[in-house]
Amino acid sequence: MMNSVSRLNGSTITATDGRIGHVIEVYFDDEAWAIRYLVVDTGSWLSGREVLISPYAVQQPIGLVKNLDVTLTHEQVEDSPHIDTHQPISRRHEREYLDYYAYPAYWGGDALWAMSAMPLIPPALQTPLETQEERARLDEDVPAEDVHLRSSANVTGYDIQASDDSIGHVADFVFDDESWAIRYLVIDTRNWWPGGKKVLVGTHWIESIDWADRTVKVKLTRDQIKDSPKYEEGQPINRDYEERLHNAYDRKGYWD
Repeated sequence: MMNSVSRLNGSTITATDGRIGHVIEVYFDDEAWAIRYLVVDTGSWLSGREVLISPYAVQQPIGLVKNLDVTLTHEQVEDSPHIDTHQPISRRHEREYLDYYAYPAYWGGDALWAMSAMPLIPPALQTPLETQEERARLDEDVPAEDVHLRSSANVTGYDIQASDDSIGHVADFVFDDESWAIRYLVIDTRNWWPGGKKVLVGTHWIESIDWADRTVKVKLTRDQIKDSPKYEEGQPINRDYEERLHNAYDRKGYWD
């Protein structure tokens, strides 16, 4: 099922023993285009501390309700590694977080979640000490800019550059709530021409992103984007709509 980050924002996160907080944004991987973490404001419970919740912990299906159940306890969340969500997250910080919860790393494999298309936790395997030490050294050598984690809040508002001019800005993100893959950017074109609308642009149609200039370049023309099917917020995105969308852009479906 398709969902949106804007709908996810504000959702209550409920642990096995009560409420943890609410989602304020997500961190996504800008190479694989997948949501890797929910950023959760714990409010007064942990003195305003923000914590990360991995899709590994979220119980399926998440549906369209504003509540997500997670397979964690208050104690687990309280004792989890402190990560400054206002600073770039290093690979070492990620590894500490994943090791704490005994989650597998999502990188290093051929699938979206390393060895799986879904965030599923495989049976625990004991890692030899020397491998742990080598792994820590390799993680330390990965610069923060090479981790490729981006904030949905920061990327919202990025300018969309079609092949022949600017056409809109990023307004939202649409993701598959089973795999957590981001399939589309929601583009608001209403400030660029009278009678504009919101449309979807596939993440696999992105040519490049200039993080310094806050621009996203897509392999589409302004007319293609103008003529694409309107995106209706709150309406379900089914395969029929996706097929019409891809036909309008003359692109093959990611499901083929």
